[in-house]
Amino acid sequence: MKILIPSTYSGPVPVIDDAQVVLVDGRRPVPAEHLDAEVLVVWGQPDDVLKDAARRMTRLQLVQGLAAGPDNVVAAGFADDVRLASGVGLHDGPVAEHALALTLALVRMLPLAMQRQRERVWDDELGGAMLERAHDGRVTTLDGARVTIWGFGSIASRLAPLLRGLGAWVTGIARTAGPRHGFDVFDEDALPLVLAETDVLIMVLPKHHSTHAALNRARLAALKPSALVVNVGRGTTVDEDALLAALRSGHVAGAALDVTAIEPLPAESPLWDEPTLIITPHVASGRPQEADRLIAHNVAALRGDGELMNLLAR
Repeated sequence: MKILIPSTYSGPVPVIDDAQVVLVDGRRPVPAEHLDAEVLVVWGQPDDVLKDAARRMTRLQLVQGLAAGPDNVVAAGFADDVRLASGVGLHDGPVAEHALALTLALVRMLPLAMQRQRERVWDDELGGAMLERAHDGRVTTLDGARVTIWGFGSIASRLAPLLRGLGAWVTGIARTAGPRHGFDVFDEDALPLVLAETDVLIMVLPKHHSTHAALNRARLAALKPSALVVNVGRGTTVDEDALLAALRSGHVAGAALDVTAIEPLPAESPLWDEPTLIITPHVASGRPQEADRLIAHNVAALRGDGELMNLLAR
């Protein structure tokens, strides 16, 4: 069995008995001599390279994506008999850490503090962090804050205990309701009621036609006044014009986006200039953790030893 791993992946390479593991340039089409591979690992290849692989690699049995979101793998057009798997679970720790860092930065008003540092101003307004609510109405501590995680999957299962450990009341929103990992999770029918009580909304939604602009003008308006918004899911899930309007009106006190609808974010985007907004360049996940184990497990499953993990419905 031949397994192709792109050079865009920098983690440990799996060691698999009786398999040929080949490193190929992830930025270029698969070389002709490797079109016979049975397994293709996807991490960082451009969309046109994936579409080319879907057309030319006729012996593929498995496409193993390493990203939590499978949208690029699904969109490439691999044949129906090729099994597709995602990297769900490989990014839970780093994304949870990044979401927590962005949340704490907003709660503790670090963007304003850094602005005042550049201006060499000792701002008594930042003393609002000693009160229950800051000057703009936001919560000043996670202790007792009501945090909602919209998209309560594996990343949320790592993030929610961290938030609760700091004293937050954590609620989840997902496609189906019911307790998960010790947290109450509601479906989207409950959004108006949940958002009305939310101090911090953390978005971890995947890219899908059903999640496009899920956080729209109406749902932003339903948030508790001076709420905070963090998005570490996909940029297309937030109506950015509506978010900017909410920030400028003060209904949303601050926001942090690790993802945007267009990436890289164009230099002319007004998002760059919004003083109450933190932008990080889609860096929450870093590189996948223990991807070599997932690849080895799924190759073994192809050979009849166990079940495929993270298999996508076709």
